Amino acid sequence: MTLKTHTDVELKEIAQIAFTVNDLAEAKTFYQEILGLKFLFDAGTMAFFQCGTIRVMIGQGEKPSGSEGTIAYFRVADLEATSSSLESCGIAFLQKPHLVARMKSHDLWMAFVKDPAGNTLGLMSELERGQ
Repeated sequence: MTLKTHTDVELKEIAQIAFTVNDLAEAKTFYQEILGLKFLFDAGTMAFFQCGTIRVMIGQGEKPSGSEGTIAYFRVADLEATSSSLESCGIAFLQKPHLVARMKSHDLWMAFVKDPAGNTLGLMSELERGQ
């Protein structure tokens, strides 16, 4: 396939992220009660939540075998406090909070957890640096 180097497509923003889960009730509890996302509505085997300006959809279904899928990164104000809170709920970390990059104006910190269906979720915080 030959790709064009320019199109008229202009993506504005990410409007929704979808995660496939195997237990909808368990996932709803995780996203609403543990992560604190605002529940919007159910639609059949799907549930929708609001996270800032992005809608998060969880849908019951089968994941392709061997697929790690997409990682959504959730911005948090205080990564250490968020991590402590998640640990107190029994959430295991794939990677504890760690410095990813030092920018001129801020440091980028990330941590990674899994939801009950095995989806990897990134948590990120950008901490301003003193000049």
